[in-house]
Formats: sequence, C-alpha cells, structure tokens
Amino acid sequence: MNWDLPDPFVIELKIPAEAIDHYGHVNNAEYLRFIEKVSWQHSQQLGLSLDDYRALDRAMVVVRHELDYQAPAYEGDELEMATWIVDCDQRNSLVRRFQLQRCSDKKTLFRGKTYFACVALSSHRPRRLPEKFLQVYLPALIEEMPSHS
Repeated sequence: MNWDLPDPFVIELKIPAEAIDHYGHVNNAEYLRFIEKVSWQHSQQLGLSLDDYRALDRAMVVVRHELDYQAPAYEGDELEMATWIVDCDQRNSLVRRFQLQRCSDKKTLFRGKTYFACVALSSHRPRRLPEKFLQVYLPALIEEMPSHS
C-alpha cells in the first residue's frame, strides 16, 4: 500500500452487507466505526487496554473529526485502515491521522484526522494524560506531513 506517512498501524476490513446504505455504498457513519476500531486495536498493540483506561479512570474522547471521503467502498471490498499518532501535547490531548485503502487497486478511499482530549471516566471532566499514556503513546508519535487532497 502507498501510505501517506511511514510506519502505519494497519488493520484489515471486509465490508459486510449491513454496512451498505440506500445509495449502494458504505454508509458514511461506518467510517467512524473504522476509526474507533483501528484506534482501539492500535492502543492495545501499544500496551493500553480498556482495562488500563478504567484502572486509571481516564478516557480519550473525541473533540473533533476531520473526514475526507474520496471514493466509495462497496459490499465485499477488502480494505486496509491505517492510523498514526501525529501529535500529543503531553498534557491532555492527542491527535491521530487515518487512511483507508482498497486492497484490489490500492486506491485511497478516505482520509481522516481526529482530535482527542483526556477526561476522567468517573466525572467526564478534563484531566491530564496519565504517565502510563505518555509512556505508551509518545514513542509511537510520528512527525506529521501535510495531508493529501
């Protein structure tokens, strides 16, 4: 695949019938599910599980999504979704980039960027990133290059 940034974390996706909307392609809301799935799997691969989040009384919540739908995906398509951590202020925020490509023709179908903020699970109030988050996420941080259009 021709990824926008080096060293992506990648998952494979196959589009099921229930992801298709009345226009005959993948519903736009599905891309948010893809973002959530690849983000969690990346965090787990780096060493942070949902149990860790709960034990630390922290969550990374979405503040903003930037979503660029560039070409449709269809039922049965085999796709690869990549993510990178491109910013972490070491206080309370983290930014990820995403890119979705179809395996058959290597075409990029979607690009996205998501801004996360750290909150306490118990109160939903903003909190600093725990040291464990910094130990896990900072080594995965890569330098962001300009987005492709």
